[in-house]
Amino acid sequence: MGDQDTNDRKVHPALQPLRKRLEEEEAAYGEALAALDRVAAFPPPPETAPEMRDELGAINALWATPPPPGGGWLGGGLRRRVWDALSPLIERQGRFNAALVRLLNAHVDSTARLGARLRETLSALARYAQRVEPAMDARDQFRVALAPTETHLILEAFGRQLEAMGRRVDGLLVLRDRLEAVSEEVRALRGGLEATAPPPEMARAASRAAADSAYTAFENRFRGSREEVRARQADYVELFRNLSPVLDLGCGRGEFLELLRAAGVQARGVEGNANVVRECRESGLDVAQGDLLDLLEKQETGSLGGIFAAQVVEHLPPPVLTSLLAEAHRSLRVGGLLVLETVNPASVLGFLGVFIRDLTHERPLHPETLRFLAAAAGFSDVRIEMRSPVPTDECLHLVPSSGLPPAVFRTLNDNVERLNALLFAPVEYVLLARR
Repeated sequence: MGDQDTNDRKVHPALQPLRKRLEEEEAAYGEALAALDRVAAFPPPPETAPEMRDELGAINALWATPPPPGGGWLGGGLRRRVWDALSPLIERQGRFNAALVRLLNAHVDSTARLGARLRETLSALARYAQRVEPAMDARDQFRVALAPTETHLILEAFGRQLEAMGRRVDGLLVLRDRLEAVSEEVRALRGGLEATAPPPEMARAASRAAADSAYTAFENRFRGSREEVRARQADYVELFRNLSPVLDLGCGRGEFLELLRAAGVQARGVEGNANVVRECRESGLDVAQGDLLDLLEKQETGSLGGIFAAQVVEHLPPPVLTSLLAEAHRSLRVGGLLVLETVNPASVLGFLGVFIRDLTHERPLHPETLRFLAAAAGFSDVRIEMRSPVPTDECLHLVPSSGLPPAVFRTLNDNVERLNALLFAPVEYVLLARR
């Protein structure tokens, strides 16, 4: 029963009805063979009762009526008179005996011939069944042998269909990206036309708008939707709860400004992309268009409570970055906070999967490098926190200990952990620096 249950578990549920039908047919075939064997083993009457031939011979010898009696005159005459009186009955009995013997002879002969023919038929059926069974086995073996080939052909055809679908999906993705870029470009051009600038300036504005819209579409595609960005930045809000005013450098679409506004924190932003600046202003956000370092240099010393920049510093050349850190230290009041979020190049996944994908990235910033530059700019309390950890199921898995020598087990898992720390470290980090 256990083996049967195991076999049932190995069969796909869709094949269970077919397997049940096959088992029923095999059972019927086995029953038919068993019936043939039972009939073939049953001997005909002459074999079950060999004395029947002797009894039939005795009947054939005794069935004839006796001759008329002879003898002396007196005794013979009496016997003859008796014979004459009984002879009609004797003759009738003789005819009955003759008919019965002929019937028995015919029946025995017919039964013998029928038994011989039945034996021949059963023998022929048995030989045919013996031929059919190997043929059925050969057919099954042939099908089993063909199964890999048929499966390969099916998978090959399925693979071709998937490849064709993949090409169509790739085409749709390209079309989606192009449509998104065109949509941003049209939105930017519409905003430029509404500004009613003179023709030469309008042309230059249209050119800048087209370039900005392409990058906006890129950010929409790879950074995520507004809701996703807000969700990732929501835990920064508490850091700035009592630090108004806050300056968001490179504020983009204004997700963090919206979060600060909802928390009652006074904040403004600066952004170089004219398209998103217009959208931020349409949403009621205080956003200036221009260079973030220029705006920072215009801030009065100690006038800011917090400075925030998410995915910005990796776009800056080193001289601009060092100037930004120095100006941030100058413009923050004592106790003010600088928060810089960027890609973690110490993570192979972060570097290959995020950093090099964006052509506007200037150079990767190792966490220790950014920490050193912040400390050199005068910040007293500088620390690094990792963000965006890689899910465990996407990392390398530890080797199970079963069957391995302890030293081999420890060495393998030490190497796995080192590889995970290198390949799948968190893809982002944040610098937290206090004035």
